[in-house]
Amino acid sequence: MIYLDNAATSYPKPQTVINAVKNSFINYGANPGRSGHKLSVKTACEVYETREIINEFFDGYGGEFVSFTGNCTEALNIAIKGVLKEGDHVVISSFEHNSVVRPLQFLKERGIITYSVFDVSDNKDITLKNFKNAIKDNTRLCVVTAVSNVFGRILPIAELGEIAHKSGALFFVDGAQGAGIIPISMKKMHIDCLCIPGHKGLLGPMGTGALLHNGLDFTPLVQGGTGSRSFDLSQPSEYPDRLESGTLNVPGICGLKQGIKVVKSMGVERIFKEENYICNTIFNGLKNISGVKLYEGKRNSESFAPVLSFNIEGKHSETVCSVLDKNSVAVRGGFHCSPLAHDFFGTKQTGTVRISPSFNTNKKDINILLNLIRKIAINEFI
Repeated sequence: MIYLDNAATSYPKPQTVINAVKNSFINYGANPGRSGHKLSVKTACEVYETREIINEFFDGYGGEFVSFTGNCTEALNIAIKGVLKEGDHVVISSFEHNSVVRPLQFLKERGIITYSVFDVSDNKDITLKNFKNAIKDNTRLCVVTAVSNVFGRILPIAELGEIAHKSGALFFVDGAQGAGIIPISMKKMHIDCLCIPGHKGLLGPMGTGALLHNGLDFTPLVQGGTGSRSFDLSQPSEYPDRLESGTLNVPGICGLKQGIKVVKSMGVERIFKEENYICNTIFNGLKNISGVKLYEGKRNSESFAPVLSFNIEGKHSETVCSVLDKNSVAVRGGFHCSPLAHDFFGTKQTGTVRISPSFNTNKKDINILLNLIRKIAINEFI
């Protein structure tokens, strides 16, 4: 199989990640923070080391401010619902995923908050202007994605964060498509809270994610056992316990630790360069196929991550994906849980075919993909 769906989850996982998950059942099989015996303490140390690695990787505010979650969606829900109060206003971009939009819509429908959407332009100055104009006196929070999960556009995070802070608003970033792919520094980019998946660009197992923050006063979504302050019937106030009730996914955390080590050893800049080169090669090949519609006139390394979408005239995106799948090429078709992005680019009826390669993708894979798309476009398969 030629796997080109890394924006959904990275595959194949590095062998060191697979080994770490397997070994965790033997070496870290106890419940961290729940017992005082050696195996529990050993497991707790492994979890703590992973917090520290994540914090350092994203230039965060301390390992205690790294809370593990089941995925990026969970992290975003905890973050968004954990800070908003009645009467607050929120600003989001026209590229936001439903992991951001649905929690906000939930709060809006209950009369708790309002939110505004600013348009992202291919001109950075216009994007920043649109963002600034969307901020109101009661704007409590701004949430933006680091990278569009449909079209690969990279947003100017640092500049957006600076504007948000000057306006007195909190600045949260959805790092679903950016973590491990583009350099992210919480401090340099003025990020108050960063939500990440472990299973995409960080090469870890599915079912892993994290919420990084600068010591914000979150109201936890879940209350329960934390292994600490058991006679206090209120949720602990200290982090990370405040946001981590119940047993952690230790096998996943062990795998995530190794995934980040792989990314660090390769270097984010190198990964970005290699994957973007592959994506740009595919993009240029698609431009030469009659009937293929692309949604960006050109790609450059400053503005795009290795994710691209296209369609073939007269064919639904899911139909195209089905044909590719029958020929052992895995891509994703449909709407990618991002209705705002499809509304912005006018693809609400057909969705898009999304290609997201990795550093494992080679020239032969690219040629096979382009030849198949060429055949689909001339109805050889359909």
